[in-house]
Amino acid sequence: MEYRHLGKTGIRVSELSFGSWVTFHTQADVKPAVEMMAAAYEAGVNFFDNAETYAKGKSEEVMGKALKELKWRRGSYLISTKLFWGLHDGINERNTLNRKRLIEGINGSLERLQLDYVDLIYCHRADKTTPIEETVWAMHNIIEWGKALYWGTSEWAASEIVEAIQIAERHHLHKPVVEQPQYNLFERKRLEGEYVRFYKEYQYGTTIWSPLASGLLTGKYNSGIPKDSRGDLKGYEWLKDHLTNEAKLAKVKALEPIAKDLGCTLSQLALAWCLKNPFVSTVITGASRVEQVHENMKAAEVAPKITPEILSKIDTIFEIKQEAEED
Repeated sequence: MEYRHLGKTGIRVSELSFGSWVTFHTQADVKPAVEMMAAAYEAGVNFFDNAETYAKGKSEEVMGKALKELKWRRGSYLISTKLFWGLHDGINERNTLNRKRLIEGINGSLERLQLDYVDLIYCHRADKTTPIEETVWAMHNIIEWGKALYWGTSEWAASEIVEAIQIAERHHLHKPVVEQPQYNLFERKRLEGEYVRFYKEYQYGTTIWSPLASGLLTGKYNSGIPKDSRGDLKGYEWLKDHLTNEAKLAKVKALEPIAKDLGCTLSQLALAWCLKNPFVSTVITGASRVEQVHENMKAAEVAPKITPEILSKIDTIFEIKQEAEED
């Protein structure tokens, strides 16, 4: 496992990390969570991602109980969580980054995770109604109180992140240091577009999510939606159109010869492709079974085998040059 600096910070994160979205509580309770986290940790993973809204707080509870059982030395791993949507319907408790919500939110997350602090806390989405300055001050205070060590953003526009950084610099506050964007072979415009100049100038870190496009890039949906898969879960019906899109499935199938030549699975190829982007600090992987963790971790061995020629073949399959000409 290789380790990369989290943007312009002193900490380094494993190039492959482990996240709990969808799986913890929904598909995996404490025992399988312990097994999967242990497998990832043994493979060199030091960064574990979570969020307040995952399974309405239950995901954090499962991870907290798993950490208690694992008894790892606290300094040997990094934990993150994210705040925005909230767990209640109160007017000041949902879809917001106001000071009250952020402070109450981090307190709740720490209680569920059974931790004194998280290493990283994100603003899970941008808030169009709360002044960014209020959010920056609240995140700064959370860090000053020792409840988090660094803070970042998720799915913010580059202009919003720059504004937050400039406010923090003006007032000598803790700046955001990392973005968590969606990035995969189907979703690459933002990371390879508006963010590029911004990343170069500010050396902002990235912890990317959905590298397998909710499982589409694994190939398991090539013949329909399997029982007990993510696409079959109650509450995730919105994924079905994405997972059964014939044009997307054709692209996935076209990747099979490349994966075969590299001696890897489609999942490993898709994850390794993400690792080739120099602006990616870590690729957040997910799993519902420990076997999937073992498979995903091998992507680190595949990445060095992906040559510029292979990257060009992949771009052709996903019609990247054609899209650039149309833009």
